[in-house]
Amino acid sequence: MFEDLIGKIAIVTGASRGIGRGIAVEMAKSGIEVVINYKEDEQGALKTLHIIKRNGGTACICKCDISSYNQVKEMFKFVINKFGKIDFLVNNGGISKVGLFMDMTEEDYNEVMDNDFRGVFNCSSLAVKYMIPKKSGSIINISSMWGNVGASCEVLYSSAKGAVNSFTKALGKELAPSGIRVNAISPGVIDTDMNKCFSKDERADLENEIPMGKFGEASDIAKMVVFLISKEAAYITSQIITIDGGMI
Repeated sequence: MFEDLIGKIAIVTGASRGIGRGIAVEMAKSGIEVVINYKEDEQGALKTLHIIKRNGGTACICKCDISSYNQVKEMFKFVINKFGKIDFLVNNGGISKVGLFMDMTEEDYNEVMDNDFRGVFNCSSLAVKYMIPKKSGSIINISSMWGNVGASCEVLYSSAKGAVNSFTKALGKELAPSGIRVNAISPGVIDTDMNKCFSKDERADLENEIPMGKFGEASDIAKMVVFLISKEAAYITSQIITIDGGMI
């Protein structure tokens, strides 16, 4: 446990399942009070809350569509009214659209960009308003290895995550003089419900493409998040850290 994290306040978007849940649980284990954001899956958010409380942590849930600036504004009002501050923001919420680029529509583009990039902008823009006056804080953006190198049949997703990477580097430099650090994590293939769609053979083929020969776990990402927001990472900002078992 990083003792400097005890009593800090964090928002984790998209924390009702998968990587987001893993991050929220790991942060709570470190003594952070976690705001579990979700868009639709209330039962999933409540499950995350139950796990945290079962482990002796503290958390609450907050419904918010991160693609809506007004809803994000209300979420931050809720957090400030309840806790009086915001120390950490983890921009994890997002979606993917798989298919040929020629089949993608304007609606597909808007949906992916709204959730995967606009949501990051909305949440970050509100967070820094509260972080700058106290000259401290940390923002972690969950990107993807496809944001680094691009993926066939995931052009929109790759583009959105590439934007997140550039946003991270630029904002980290801009906020460094204010004592606020901004970093991103680019996960590879992580063993979450999102990847349960693979057949046994498809999974085996994909694992063969990974030098370490296996999918990553949500905890691999979560532990890096906790390290990056701690004082141990005080000189790290504007970085894109890839956790992919050596795949790219």
